[in-house]
Amino acid sequence: MSLARGGRVALDGLTLSIATGEHVAILGPNGSGKSSLIKAITRECYPLRDGADSYVRVFGREVWNVFELRSLLGIVSSDLEHACSREFTAREIVLSGFFSSVGIWPYYEVTAAMRERADEVLELLEITHLAERPVEEMSSGESRRVLIARALVHNPHALVLDEPTNSLDLRAARGLRSTLRKIAAAGTSIIVVTHHLPDILPEIRRVVCLRGGRIIRDGDKEQVLTPESLEEVFGVPVEVVRQDGYFHAL
Repeated sequence: MSLARGGRVALDGLTLSIATGEHVAILGPNGSGKSSLIKAITRECYPLRDGADSYVRVFGREVWNVFELRSLLGIVSSDLEHACSREFTAREIVLSGFFSSVGIWPYYEVTAAMRERADEVLELLEITHLAERPVEEMSSGESRRVLIARALVHNPHALVLDEPTNSLDLRAARGLRSTLRKIAAAGTSIIVVTHHLPDILPEIRRVVCLRGGRIIRDGDKEQVLTPESLEEVFGVPVEVVRQDGYFHAL
C-alpha cells in the first residue's frame, strides 16, 4: 500500500497484517508515516491505486460504511483531542462515542443503556469524579482518559492509540499505562502508535518499526528493540534498558 498526503508519499509500498486480538506497537520517528497509517485504517485517507496490493482490509473487509467501522474501532488521537469542544463534560464526551461525534447534540437520542455503559467506562478509567466536569477544566492526563473512555464505550474490537502519553507528566503517563494494561488483559486488542519506548506495554509482544513510510523492522520486541535496530530507526546511537517489562532508550 502506498499513500500520499500533502503532495508527498507518506507510506511507500507498505504491507502489514495485524491479527484480531493481537497487541502491536507501531514505532518510528516523527514523519515516519505512523499517523498516516492510522488514517488509512480509519478511512480518513485512502491508498494510491498503483498496484494490485493497494488496498486496506479491516476485519476482513475492504469496503466499509465508515460509521459502521467506527463502532468496531476505538480511536484516540491528537486530532480527536483538538476537536473536543471544551465546554462538554466528561460524561457527554464519553456518550458521544456512540454517535461517532465529539460531544452530545440536541438531536441525539441518548438511551438509559448508553448512560449506564458510559458510567461503567468512567469507573473503569477511574474518572467517575470527572463525570460532570467540563473538559476545559481538566488536566492533559484527565482529558486523555476521557477520550479513552469514549473510545471504549461501544466495546470496540481494537483500541488504536496515537502517542498516548504525549504531553503527560511522569505520574499521569504511568497511571495511563497501568490502565491500558488492564484493558489489554481484558481482551481488547491494543495498537499503540508511538516514538516513546515506554509506551510499549509488557502485554505487547510485536513491534513494527517505520522509517520514511516503509517498514524496516517487524517482529518480536525482544529482537526488534535492540540498540542496532533502534539506531537504524531513529538515526542516532541508542542504549536500551529494560525494567519491569518496559523498555527505555538512553
